[in-house]
Formats: sequence, structure tokens, C-alpha cells
Amino acid sequence: MIISVAIAIHNEEKNIIRCLSSIYNWIDEIVIVDGASTDHTIEVIKQFDVKHKIKIFHERHISMFHKNKQKAIEQCTGQWIFQLDADEVVSTELKNEIISVLSTLSKHTSMTTTINQCETVAYSLPRLNHFLGQPLRKGGQYPDYTIRLYKNGSVRFPCKTVHEQVELISKKEKNKILTHPLLHYPYPNFREYLRKWIQYSYFEADFLKQHGLKPSLWNIKKYFFVLPFWWFFKTYIRHKGFQDGFAGLVFSLFSSIRFWVIYVALAEKKSAHLK
Repeated sequence: MIISVAIAIHNEEKNIIRCLSSIYNWIDEIVIVDGASTDHTIEVIKQFDVKHKIKIFHERHISMFHKNKQKAIEQCTGQWIFQLDADEVVSTELKNEIISVLSTLSKHTSMTTTINQCETVAYSLPRLNHFLGQPLRKGGQYPDYTIRLYKNGSVRFPCKTVHEQVELISKKEKNKILTHPLLHYPYPNFREYLRKWIQYSYFEADFLKQHGLKPSLWNIKKYFFVLPFWWFFKTYIRHKGFQDGFAGLVFSLFSSIRFWVIYVALAEKKSAHLK
């Protein structure tokens, strides 16, 4: 049974080796789709790849980054695909669980088993997000289940929103859950968090504009008052984000006021269009 890893990247020279080091010695094939990186990401990967396990494909950099993720999984030749981001790390516990699950599945799957018989073709796993140097276990941030391990040809990216995950192609297919978390380090520092915070807020504004949302008095109330207060209450109080200390407070607060940025960006785009 061949296991492929699919990774889409753009300017990840500071993260990619930590990610690759957690999978390199037990994965059969690594497929990387590079979205026109302008740093030293590709050079770093080539220096690291002494066993020539890594296949690199070059694409242009696009805001709908899931399109490059879809291209990465389409290039995989393994029976099973493990999808990763460059800022993620596979712990030893998760590695052992994946190997055990796939080995057991291989031994007990008969030659006549098909998708029509509700075969298990995908696994969701919990993702442990880190912020300001610590893991976020509350605030609705954990377990953050996401489908990452799946049989080749069983899933696809809808490529509609910036925060989506893959979905099963067939309604008859089964999706099970793994136990050990995937470690996620999206923000090496607060400055990088703010950069991504603004970037994704503008992506959301683009999405809303494409779906016909327009500036209005009601939307001002909604995006400046209703949504921020609702989100802060949901993450910090209801989901106990306060138990994550200072990091939990900052994360809940800034994820709440992102609605302000989204609306201002939407209004800005509307104003520019009228000109």
C-alpha cells in the first residue's frame, strides 16, 4: 500500500522542512504544488530531499489556494493520500496511528469490497492550533476535525471558499475519525497573524461581493455589532476560550472584530467599482 502526501505551498521556506521532517521517513511519495514562491522554498526542499521522494509541480499563485491543493492530490499516485499544509507537523503518535489504521484496513479489506458496500475511504483527524506560542484547546478551536487522510479518488475540493476542506464524492462512502491531533503552527508571531488576519478578511470580502452582498445600514449593524458580539460570546464564553488565558482572549477578540475589516473592505470595493 503506497501512501502519498499532498502539499500546496507558497513562500514557506521557514515552515516546510519542519513539516517534511515529520513525514519523510515513513511516506512513500510526497507531491508538492508550488504557487510561484518568491523566496528560497524550492531550494530548501531540493537540498532536503536526499532520497528523491518529492515531486514538485509549479503553478501560479492564486487567492483561491484550494485549487492548488486540488492539483496536488490529483498528482498523487498512492492508494491513500495524506493532505498537509506546510505549517503543520505530524506527531509520532499520529504517525503510528495512521500506519496502524491503514495496515489493519489493508489486512481486513477483501478483494470484493467496493465503495458501493460503504467502504471506509476517508478519516478525519483533530487539529491542534497554536497561537502566541501555546495550543488553543478551547474557544471552539479544538478538536477542529478536518478530513486529511483519504483513498485516492474519493474526495475533492469544492474551491468555493477560503476555509473549506475536502468533501466526499459519493454519499455512500464512510468517514471515520482518528484520535491523535495534527499539530498546526499557522502564526510564528503576532505580526504574521495580523498579516493573515487582513488577507483572509479581504478574501471573505471578495467572496461576499461575488455573492451579491452590498453595503447597507442593516449590514453596518450586522458586521459592526451583531456578528462581532455574537462571535466573541460564542468563542470566549460559550466555548470557554477564557481557559486558554491571554492567548484565548486575544484570539477571540481579533477573530470577532475581523467582521469590521470584512465590511470595510467590501465597502471599499464597492466604492472603487462606482468610480
